Amino acid sequence: MLAAIGQLAAVCVGIPSLIYLAVQIREQTKERRQSAVNALTVQWGDLTCALHDSAELSEIFLRGVQSFADLDSVSKLRFSSFFNRFLNHFEAMYFAHSDGLLTASSWDKMERTLSDLIAYPGLQQWWETRRHWHTEEFGRVVEAIIARGDEPKAYSSYNLRAIVAPETHAHE
Repeated sequence: MLAAIGQLAAVCVGIPSLIYLAVQIREQTKERRQSAVNALTVQWGDLTCALHDSAELSEIFLRGVQSFADLDSVSKLRFSSFFNRFLNHFEAMYFAHSDGLLTASSWDKMERTLSDLIAYPGLQQWWETRRHWHTEEFGRVVEAIIARGDEPKAYSSYNLRAIVAPETHAHE
């Protein structure tokens, strides 16, 4: 009889402990998710600063979205470095979503942004030369977006044709 009472007491003490543990794990998961989203948001802000802090990089980027192939070697390097960081960020967001750290609505927002950008011919040209820098899984995401054939609209009001490459002067 005493053994049965002891077991009952252990159960009564154990159940609240398990409930407490479950609540703690749930809160830690929320905190982990929020921390990951905050880190990705900061990284996104840092990345976009590169464009608004440098008129030269902004010009290269806007020329590059039109045609990566037409950029000079130095501009290709700068464009490629920037856009690779850009896509690495999208890839991190994709995997954060896949791992349950990023909500579906947050990933949907990022995917719409990626879709707007990757619709441009210059970015598709870049992707053809650099897709091997990214995971196959994320590559399939980008390929599916390209296959939709969306019309480039992100910079449609920017008068991109007015942006021309700077003249280069040969040294004599």
